Amino acid sequence: MKPCVNQLRYYIAAGAPPLRTPASGNEPFMRPEVGFNPSWFHARLGVDFGRKWHESPEYRLEASTLMHAELRRRFPGRNIAESESDGPPDILTGLFGIAVMGLFFDHAVTYYPDKWPVSVGEPLSDEAARRLAVPDIENHPAFHEIVRQVEASQRLTGSARGFLNWQGVLNTAFKLRGESIFMDFHADPELARHVLEVVAETMIRGVKALYRVQNRLGTEYDFATVANCTVNMISGEHYRDFVLPFDKRIRSAFGAFGIHNCAWNATAYLEHEGSVPGLGYIDMGIETDLALARRLIPDARRNLLYRSIDLRQKSDAALRADFERIARELAPCDVGLPDIETDVPDERIVRAMDLCAELSGRMANG
Repeated sequence: MKPCVNQLRYYIAAGAPPLRTPASGNEPFMRPEVGFNPSWFHARLGVDFGRKWHESPEYRLEASTLMHAELRRRFPGRNIAESESDGPPDILTGLFGIAVMGLFFDHAVTYYPDKWPVSVGEPLSDEAARRLAVPDIENHPAFHEIVRQVEASQRLTGSARGFLNWQGVLNTAFKLRGESIFMDFHADPELARHVLEVVAETMIRGVKALYRVQNRLGTEYDFATVANCTVNMISGEHYRDFVLPFDKRIRSAFGAFGIHNCAWNATAYLEHEGSVPGLGYIDMGIETDLALARRLIPDARRNLLYRSIDLRQKSDAALRADFERIARELAPCDVGLPDIETDVPDERIVRAMDLCAELSGRMANG
């Protein structure tokens, strides 16, 4: 497959939630991307992912140095989380975890020493949902704090590289409205679309505002991704009718665009997601019709999210069978190995990475 100029690939910085980054165009046939939950680093190194980690760029740089050293020690030559790269460390990705959008809607943030932070707020009433409006992004205290952190990253590392996790329209609507957003699809579609529209416009303005700051500091980006982690709670038709129009709106605002589905069975959504013009990234779980995904979305960088529990529990034979199926039906693709906890032996991670290398060598030109 000829690489698409708009392709994105899976990306997990040390200690950060998974995100996406522009593809290089020379990715392997099966490219593994390994990521560990904060609890993994907390248990092994004592890294504190609480408020200090998110508010102090200096502490994140110190923690990054420790985490990269541990990854090099355990997985020499593997370059997990760019632990063996020569470039400046990424200390921006992971900032405020998945709570970024909540900050702009004035949610509180709960921090944990061994988990990513979450935003906390009461679900909006019908009346409050109708009054919901796009916040003044660049004059919001949360944005001022983000700018401070981006500028600190530039000062400390020589680079303003990195990404925030802006989630997706349905994820954030669910966070703001609670379970009522799903009932709104039936009982009050106009209200549902209003909430989704406010969220989509907030995302667009927020991402663009951040990119302007990074561009001023010498780092240029022009892509967006949406995290549709809650998509499995709605039908393919509801995705098509309510969420897809806003995914397309976000896509139209940027040069490249990707959709994250978590490790769910994404078959019901593939046809609709494939209608997004120039889609540069799509991911899914192994229960998905992988061959259909490749047929419907041929030009995107595809990613199979392999569950940590399967990596830990499946036999070597079952692991090989899964990876051979991925190579046969979905590749060229990434193989995401996120959310790894301390109960996954290092040898299993190495085994999965070795399978990707073996199958890339054997099947890339097949």
